[in-house]
Amino acid sequence: MTTTTTYIAFLRAINVGGRTVRMERLRALFAELGLGGVRSYIQSGNVFFTTDEPDRAALTRRIEEHLERSLGYPVPALLRTVDEVAALLAAEPFKGVEVTPNVRLVVAFLSEPLPADLAVPRLSPKGDHEVVGADPGAAYVVVHLRDGKWVTGELFGKAYRGAVTSRFLHTIEKILAAARKG
Repeated sequence: MTTTTTYIAFLRAINVGGRTVRMERLRALFAELGLGGVRSYIQSGNVFFTTDEPDRAALTRRIEEHLERSLGYPVPALLRTVDEVAALLAAEPFKGVEVTPNVRLVVAFLSEPLPADLAVPRLSPKGDHEVVGADPGAAYVVVHLRDGKWVTGELFGKAYRGAVTSRFLHTIEKILAAARKG
């Protein structure tokens, strides 16, 4: 018996740094892999699809290889099931964090867990972001805006060698709602 799973692919390097990909083309690239019900949400590389592929690592490699061949540059894909994203939100990883006009709540999806010796919570040297928690698939980051802007930098230092792609918490809530509409 096969089980069909709905995934959300959080893609890195889509529509940033001068690399533009229309969502119509991105959906077509996923459909070319035989994935079902392919849809996307906003222009930042969030793709929903169904598959009966039981091996997530193999599926991730297949997606990343196809995107790199088709687009000409590496596109890390961090796959999460709808249930995993729902559980992440239900866990309230930012509970107790005071949100102000200069604070943003960010989930950094990880391709592999953070190194065991990376202390969490972790405040950046400039105090512009703080990793307040982590689990094997994500780190939870409070961003302190400087002059209304998020000054990006290395969240985890050079010790972390995995792929990371980040989304604002409120955007993940919208992504999950859209994925559930399937």
